[in-house]
Amino acid sequence: MGKVYIVGTLDTKEAELRYARRRAEKAGAKVVLVDVSTTPSKAKADVSAREVARHHPKGEAAVLGLADRGAAVGAMAEALSRFMVSRKDVGAVLGLGGSGNTVIVTTAMRALPVGIPKLMVSTVASGNVASYVGPSDIAMMYAVVDVAGINAISRTVIANAAHAAAGMALNAVKKEKADKPGVGLTMFGVTTTCITQIRARIEKDFECFVFHATGTGGQSMEKLVDSGLLESIIDITTTEVADHLFGGILPCTVDRFGSIIRTKIPYMGSVGAVDMVNFGARETVPKTLEGRTFYIHNPQVTLMRTTPAENRTIGTWIVARLNRMTGPVRFLLPLKGVSAIDATGQPFHDAEADAALFEAIREGWVAARNRKLIEVDAHINDPAFAAEAVKQFKAIV
Repeated sequence: MGKVYIVGTLDTKEAELRYARRRAEKAGAKVVLVDVSTTPSKAKADVSAREVARHHPKGEAAVLGLADRGAAVGAMAEALSRFMVSRKDVGAVLGLGGSGNTVIVTTAMRALPVGIPKLMVSTVASGNVASYVGPSDIAMMYAVVDVAGINAISRTVIANAAHAAAGMALNAVKKEKADKPGVGLTMFGVTTTCITQIRARIEKDFECFVFHATGTGGQSMEKLVDSGLLESIIDITTTEVADHLFGGILPCTVDRFGSIIRTKIPYMGSVGAVDMVNFGARETVPKTLEGRTFYIHNPQVTLMRTTPAENRTIGTWIVARLNRMTGPVRFLLPLKGVSAIDATGQPFHDAEADAALFEAIREGWVAARNRKLIEVDAHINDPAFAAEAVKQFKAIV
């Protein structure tokens, strides 16, 4: 049984954190109380703020005693992340606090694998919590009243959270060997035809997990790779890169493809839907982009066609990361179009832009025994492309 790590700032939340500890222990859990105060505190914890701070790459001096509170919070978040991933007995993590502590604790929670229970009682949990949760399985619980003393409301909320964390730690779900290996696939509406064909050809032998390439979708897939929950990837739809580079609303992060580089699992990818940058409703598109080619996907989604120059930048960005992959890699270029609306006769058909994309990848490609660049004389949604993708995927798994 793993332990419940209760994390907070004992300099300001000692009574609340110790109350949570008592409730979790009464429920039968073993508890580790962790202090992440960034100012001096005399409160005693199982793990002191100084011990956590020592896990920062630059040592505790880079965390404690900083005049800039924002910098101190960021530094403690990094230190706590490194501390938490170094522990081998984490059964659950429970955080309590306001906005600063929420940043510290959820940053560390996101560094942990998917599957480890994570519960954050926070004063900001009723708002937009996307930046705190990210692609991880963090449960946000609204504190209702500030985490500032024990009263009739906070006592109930904190006790419920402590009991929940204890229950999750005491009843950990045992990992079972899957009947079929798991594969992650990226899909967008304009590449659905391709992914549907691929799934039909492989799902007898593989458990397929499809991720909508909406920024968070790609991050979730890569989080599962880092967590050891996916054994291979069919990354047909890399459209999030276009939004990341050119201001779209569904961007990846700079760490896109990072999990593949780190884990070296088999990777089969392509350039699906990089012909577009996503925006919201038409009236939300920046005025500076007037004159570009747009396509109204639906009343809430407006697509902008990427230019040859932008496609070259996209190709250069992607290939630089492909070259860092040391596991088995196959990357396919669909020479007759990269999305449903990029086919001949469709609104985004632009042979020059596609050619710039392909040429940038060819020019940047570094040959290696583990990696192959394959050109397919077909559209990305054609049966011939799906067949080649499956052939290459099976070759590396």
